[in-house]
Amino acid sequence: MSGHSKWATTKHKKAIVDAKRGKMFAKLIKNVEVAARVGGGDPAGNPTLYDAIQKAKKSSVPNDNIERARKRGGGEEAGGSDWQDITYEGYGPNGVAVLIECLTDNRNRAAGEVRVTMTRNGGNMADPGSVAYLFSRKGVITLEKNDLTEDDLLLAVLEAGAEEVNDLGDAFEVITEPGDLVAVRTALQEAGIDYDSAEASFQPSVTVPVDLEGARKVLKLIDALEDSDDVQEIYTNMDIPDDVAAQLDEDD
Repeated sequence: MSGHSKWATTKHKKAIVDAKRGKMFAKLIKNVEVAARVGGGDPAGNPTLYDAIQKAKKSSVPNDNIERARKRGGGEEAGGSDWQDITYEGYGPNGVAVLIECLTDNRNRAAGEVRVTMTRNGGNMADPGSVAYLFSRKGVITLEKNDLTEDDLLLAVLEAGAEEVNDLGDAFEVITEPGDLVAVRTALQEAGIDYDSAEASFQPSVTVPVDLEGARKVLKLIDALEDSDDVQEIYTNMDIPDDVAAQLDEDD
């Protein structure tokens, strides 16, 4: 298992814990509202909205909250906010590249919070474009293993356009080109395979290995950034070696 897959495992476990927090619920609701505003309020004709709703449901967000967000975004109800999508770039401890995606109704607040958080946690901001080139936009589907084998999964998704399948321990991660995400997700559904989330993501093309102390520092920075209501997603090119990942598991 690659070091980046170990990081994916950490993120997967973290998402399960975070989903129990109101802050994560709010971010998932925001995703639904924005997806409906951009592509229309009908999930059948808006794959991004469909996937945002599915992810919210999988994270136990109440259906009433999801439906209200869909209606606000689609213009069926008043009260939707003017969310702006902004990406900040920077470097964390050990020279780890960091991409920070925000959805905010106040650009100045978001920029100030991200900058202060980076500085206080051993990071620094970078000029636009100086970090983004280290990442590629990909489709990412995560699903619990249950009784599913890697061969079963490959059989279901390869012809639909899946590029690779990563073993995350208790889950699988399927990587696709962004344009193939819906086809691969549909192939899973047609094969009767349940999944947790399907969304566009950033995957690093170059990774930076970290030792235990470095990994702890970067994870602390990520935790601090995620405390901001404006921050939606954080991507890094941190590579956690197997022995370091094992020690991190002991920390938990």
